[in-house]
Amino acid sequence: MKMQRTLSVRSILIALTTVLVFSLAGCFRHEESVTFDTPYQAVLLANGSVYFGKLSDYGSHHPVLTDVYYIVSQTDPNTKETKNVLVKRGKELHAPDRMYLTPTAIIFVEPVGKDSQVAQLIEKAEHENVTKP
Repeated sequence: MKMQRTLSVRSILIALTTVLVFSLAGCFRHEESVTFDTPYQAVLLANGSVYFGKLSDYGSHHPVLTDVYYIVSQTDPNTKETKNVLVKRGKELHAPDRMYLTPTAIIFVEPVGKDSQVAQLIEKAEHENVTKP
């Protein structure tokens, strides 16, 4: 009986040591950022907001979204027709030039297809900004 108890205690200690080693290894693991093969990404946040921009350091503790756009729906009061308009961040009162995101607030990230409507609208908006005096 004494031998069984010693064997049980030894097994428990080995199991706890193994769990501790793997837990510590996870704490010191270096997370690498994810790179994307498209210029822009769509980022859905936990609050339901969707932003389009250039996402860097995704997968790290401090992802950053630059060249940020979002869509605003506008309804024509006369025709009741709804139109979606792409808006570039930076025109707000505080003139933000980037968004520092909390990784846990990001639900998912998708690439914005190079030939998609969003990519075309961004390209048009950038072209208009370059040509404005």
